[in-house]
Amino acid sequence: MSLQDKFSRLGTDNAPGQEVRQNTGELRDLMRGNIVAGKLVDFSHGDVDAFTPTPRSFELFADGVRRGGRQAYTEYRGASAIREGLADKLAAFTGAPIDAVNGTILTPGTQGALFLAVASTVARGDKVAIVQPDYFANRKLVEFFEGEMVPVRLDYMKSDRESGLDLGQLEDAFRQGARVFVFSNPNNPAGAVYSKNEIRQIADLAGKYGVTVIADQLYSRLRYADGAYTHLRASGIDPGNIITIMGPSKTESLSGYRLGVAFGAPELIGRMEKLQAIVSLRAAGYSQAVLQTWFSEPEGWMDERIRLHQIIRDDLLKVLRAAKGIEARTPQAGSYLFPRLPDLAIGAADFVRILRLQANVIVTPGSEFGPHSANSVRLNFSQDRAAAVAAVKRLVEIVERYRA
Repeated sequence: MSLQDKFSRLGTDNAPGQEVRQNTGELRDLMRGNIVAGKLVDFSHGDVDAFTPTPRSFELFADGVRRGGRQAYTEYRGASAIREGLADKLAAFTGAPIDAVNGTILTPGTQGALFLAVASTVARGDKVAIVQPDYFANRKLVEFFEGEMVPVRLDYMKSDRESGLDLGQLEDAFRQGARVFVFSNPNNPAGAVYSKNEIRQIADLAGKYGVTVIADQLYSRLRYADGAYTHLRASGIDPGNIITIMGPSKTESLSGYRLGVAFGAPELIGRMEKLQAIVSLRAAGYSQAVLQTWFSEPEGWMDERIRLHQIIRDDLLKVLRAAKGIEARTPQAGSYLFPRLPDLAIGAADFVRILRLQANVIVTPGSEFGPHSANSVRLNFSQDRAAAVAAVKRLVEIVERYRA
């Protein structure tokens, strides 16, 4: 694969937040008078202004600055004291011990952790099992490192009690030689949570075929009343064959600090450290101090955060389901809706563009997450409630206007 091919597959056209910052002002000038009245809502990412960050986060960041070089230039893996504190909290949360010294690394966001994890496990020609639909960076990174994708279908509309992962296809992928499996739980974009049975079978199959699993659990704290959760690393999988990725982000309104954590197999964490040492050196030094607020929020703070998100989720589902032909699964966790639209008289790309121009609403096209999802769009509903509801009503209006 040529360099041009490799980078062409990384496109940023639909990257979260890009559209509103790069193009919207220009487009609004061009289309003046043709935009439906209403506040611009960018569903491509969460609105960190809609919810306040975890208490004391800025104060701890400022304390990191005051510490000067001691905090600016931590170990490549991150400050040891912070990793030790996190290891205890994350072990309690995920149900299995964590090696704070050899099995943990702080990264520039969970995106940084995902990059390091894939780079540490995938070489040219390696087969990698990828869920479809799933987080778009999984596919792009595997292609960039010249791995061979082996797709596994997720029928997320099939049941509200399971994710809908085709376990038969997953085993077939392993039989075909896939030795790495990358997936998000809860699923991004559908918000589906893998059932205890599905997680157990993933662990069993990974053990049977010697597969390394990269489990992206970024939204595993933002779980609703109907969303039981089982951690893969506590389900009998070989500890040497799993990397778990987490971090404070939209759930805690801390995205801007760019903090992620990966923990698991020491050998793989060691590789990730070597790569991080030449890519970014470390997670932002001053920001690392903010991790002290993570899992240490005041009593009831996370419960209230979940309650408010569930209200928005349910409000948007009511609007979507009242429209003929729009299907939407109720997310069990996370802040994403992935509605499937009815047949339209225009193509999916044109719908996304028209929605932006005529309704002041930005969404991520479903094609980013898998070839079977072109008639879906992803909405991050971590937004101002009233603005989000109004925006989804405008989305429905555009669907009606261009219905086939």
